[in-house]
Amino acid sequence: MGFYLKPRAQPLMDFTTLIGFVAAFCTTVSYYPQLKKCWATGSAGDLSSKMFITLAAGVGLWVVYGFLKNDFVIIIANAVSLVLLMGILYFKLRGRPA
Repeated sequence: MGFYLKPRAQPLMDFTTLIGFVAAFCTTVSYYPQLKKCWATGSAGDLSSKMFITLAAGVGLWVVYGFLKNDFVIIIANAVSLVLLMGILYFKLRGRPA
């Protein structure tokens, strides 16, 4: 019988992924205060529609990119961001005159 070393378990998350996760968390939760304000006031009248629509399109493309790269941090962070942005856009578009 030979001597056999058991391979070391890989860490659940490497340092690079941890940095990406923390960065994604910070940018994702940054939308929450604005959505909370829109919810409380029922309006997003002072926000730029063009900026939020462009931002939502970019975030949506980040989700697609995350799937193409098979990167769960990019997918989850941007999917949550997109949901929060859609909430803000709902209040923005709801307040527009018909």
